Amino acid sequence: MDYGASRQISKIQIRLLAQSEWLSRHQNILFTGATGCGKTYLDCALGHNHGQQGKNVYYFRLKELLEKMFMALPDGSYRKFINKHMSANLMILDDWRLGPLTPQQRSDLLELIDARYDTKSTLIASDIYG
Repeated sequence: MDYGASRQISKIQIRLLAQSEWLSRHQNILFTGATGCGKTYLDCALGHNHGQQGKNVYYFRLKELLEKMFMALPDGSYRKFINKHMSANLMILDDWRLGPLTPQQRSDLLELIDARYDTKSTLIASDIYG
């Protein structure tokens, strides 16, 4: 891990995130930064770490998640998909962008995030910052 000043990450912050206390408190994390700064590396490392601790972790790129939710609608597996993913200790949503979403995508995403709110943790990584 590169702890250089330009990354603005400290070893103490990483150690705290590697522990499960924030998951126990059902807290959420938002990583922001320029493309290539290491957000995906960090969220994958944390996901792997918490998986090794016995936590149930799901990782999705946002586009992939939205596609899976869309495909679950016509075949009747949408509710099963939501229930399965709302129960994960940690859901990682990578490549979150503030691009336009369809009304259905907004509704699907809100339903999943709302179902997890205050009961499970979600980590979002986005290159939109400022």
